[in-house]
Amino acid sequence: MCGIAGFINDTELYSRDRETALNMLRTLTPRGPDENGIYTGKNACLVHTRLAVVDLEHGKQPLIQNTADGDVVLVYNGELYNTAEIKSELTSLGAAFKGYGDTEAVLQAYMYWGEDCVLKFNGIFAFAVYDGRSGKLFAARDRAGVKPFFYTERSGTFVFGSELKALLAHPLVKPEIDADGIAEIMLLGPGRTPGSGVFKGVFELKPGFRAIYANGHLRTERYFYLAAAPHNESFEDTVRHVRFLVSDAIKRQTVSDVPLCSFLSGGLDSSIIAALSGVKQTFSVGYAENEKYFAPGKFQPDSDDKYIALMTEFLGTEHRSVLLESRELADALYTAVDARDLPGMADVDSSLLLFCREVRKYATVALSGECADEVFGGYPWYRDKTIRDTDGFPWSQSTAYRASFLQEGIITGAVTHRSSGKFTGSPRLKKSGAPHSYVDGKYRAAIAAASKNASDDVDEARMKEMYNLNYYWFMQTLLDRKDRMSMYSSLEVRVPFCDHRITQYLYNVPWEFKDYNGREKGLLRYAVKGVLPDEILSRKKSPYPKTHHPEYLKIVSERLSALLDAHDAPLWKIVKPDAARALLSDNRATPWYGQLMTSPQTVAYLLQVNYWLEKFKITLV
Repeated sequence: MCGIAGFINDTELYSRDRETALNMLRTLTPRGPDENGIYTGKNACLVHTRLAVVDLEHGKQPLIQNTADGDVVLVYNGELYNTAEIKSELTSLGAAFKGYGDTEAVLQAYMYWGEDCVLKFNGIFAFAVYDGRSGKLFAARDRAGVKPFFYTERSGTFVFGSELKALLAHPLVKPEIDADGIAEIMLLGPGRTPGSGVFKGVFELKPGFRAIYANGHLRTERYFYLAAAPHNESFEDTVRHVRFLVSDAIKRQTVSDVPLCSFLSGGLDSSIIAALSGVKQTFSVGYAENEKYFAPGKFQPDSDDKYIALMTEFLGTEHRSVLLESRELADALYTAVDARDLPGMADVDSSLLLFCREVRKYATVALSGECADEVFGGYPWYRDKTIRDTDGFPWSQSTAYRASFLQEGIITGAVTHRSSGKFTGSPRLKKSGAPHSYVDGKYRAAIAAASKNASDDVDEARMKEMYNLNYYWFMQTLLDRKDRMSMYSSLEVRVPFCDHRITQYLYNVPWEFKDYNGREKGLLRYAVKGVLPDEILSRKKSPYPKTHHPEYLKIVSERLSALLDAHDAPLWKIVKPDAARALLSDNRATPWYGQLMTSPQTVAYLLQVNYWLEKFKITLV
């Protein structure tokens, strides 16, 4: 895995552009600490930082193909899992390779198949090719959005990068947010509208999209989407198909020339990965004194410890548990923002960051069971008819609560400017609609985009909408978290359940199959019968573990109280101090986002928002 960045325009580059490239490169060093390189052409500059995983000798980038008509140059972040098949086909067409890694395969695929090369790939990727023969830049992102690609156009220059911080290192890109950016942070965050980069004029190439920048114009095109089609297989055939797809995806993703491990929570998904991958090292995360403070609930019925012990004994792996303390969890909230460049999932982010930091001491690549819930229907909102039939994002049905934190008029343009006091507003914020209409508009557009069969009944059509919502919205938040927290520690985390063959196939599997035996992920459970101990196979879903220690809430509450005393804290440009004060005293159980972000995480999220505004010196426009 790696970091990529660059810029292209219609005029000749100057010597100062080299310094800009170096600044962009430095921001991406954690993503690629092993090697780095810069390519400078007549009107384009490409940057690469490498985390060496496969073919350590021949993977150096930018990778250049010299032709009589100009250089063709690749910067690539990702991993192909069908490299052998692609190379075999390309070799039959006359291509030659120096090594066995996937980087050469990506460039040669472009040389032979052009923009359609992405249709051949099975993997996770974001890459850019500068084609000196025509002066254009071609870019693409994988079908599930596992690897990031941000971009902007400023003054005739196209700037791109793996992370927002790389774009902000370019002098043309300013840290500005407008009303839509505030709405993204406060009404949707830590989720984002697909394609939004939150900062003004900054975007993210959507999952399954490719792009061409040429002659000062950008063209984006969708090459993959979840397409509805009749499912004609019997239940028994579907089970066999699922077992093959899951097993094959996991097997393909174990390719590595560096130490490989697996995350293991003792839940169904991570246990499947650990069992079928044959890994020798497993890792889990836990929290100090959680056995003392853990309280079973509807969404988290039991803790992981006994199931982890059962699985490690069953598999015979060398297992390490990373135990986190409340204070380091709170302190890492800010480092998590450094990694994500945005406020995130509070301690759900910071815990993963600290966990990955420890795992990296022993391995460079990890396998994770993330995204099985989105694909196989594991979340409560898939199975609870009341939630399922309620309009709105099922993981965030608290728009009125979120809006209650906003300064009056902050996203409707009716801000009163005051030069003193706790809030200094900006009368230049453009109207972006009332909070409910902003969120509802995003939701309506998302469900309208879901592909359906004419033969689908009302329930089956709704399940396709739910799948589409989860795939393009909720799953993206988790993939953002996974990528930024892991790559900040130079750890590559692979997600086999995001294999596009699995996601496309499961989109059309009837809900009655997925819900086999009335269990969450019933189809997946049945498909891997015999692979896992019965106790693991029947374990009720339990989400990613979080701390229940009262000390954590105490620490983050004290920090938010301190901000309330700091009248000039940038948070108060957006959030009403009285609403934050009420949050500290009311102890409301209103969830902010999903199952894991309740009151303590809402407090922590506001701390992250303040740190983000302060760190980037963000201007409201």
